[in-house]
Amino acid sequence: MPENDTINNEQENAEELKGQFALQKIYLKDLSFETPHSPQIFQEQWDPTVNMDIQNTVNRLSEDSYEVIIAVTVTVKFNDRTVYLIEAQQAGIFLISGFPEDILRRTVTTVCPNILFPFAREVVADLVTRGGFPQLLLAPVNFDALYEQHQQELKKTQDTAIKH
Repeated sequence: MPENDTINNEQENAEELKGQFALQKIYLKDLSFETPHSPQIFQEQWDPTVNMDIQNTVNRLSEDSYEVIIAVTVTVKFNDRTVYLIEAQQAGIFLISGFPEDILRRTVTTVCPNILFPFAREVVADLVTRGGFPQLLLAPVNFDALYEQHQQELKKTQDTAIKH
């Protein structure tokens, strides 16, 4: 009856990984748009540089409820002058339960931001257009790669601390 043992083990493993994930709310938490050199900047021919910074914050609201916030800062400059600056915090409330701690941590730092980023991207594109500037579409972000990079940096830091 080894076949039954295999089926039982698969069922036990499936039950261990049984969890719940649900998006409950998506909302814009904070927004700022600045054009410090308008209207003069519109009179110039310019070839700007674009810099994007993104940060992720997680707040535990209850035992199984988490607020995840991605803060996107877009700075567009030309000749050391800021053409425009956008700071947007796109947030969501997620129900996440029944997962081990490592999967929970990965979920709030990769899956949730992957859900939120298209909304933040749309806000940025809309603000830029409404501000009178050419359309700006932010490039996709690989949150899984960022997570892996962060995990490797943590491991290096821990290895260095152990050696000293």
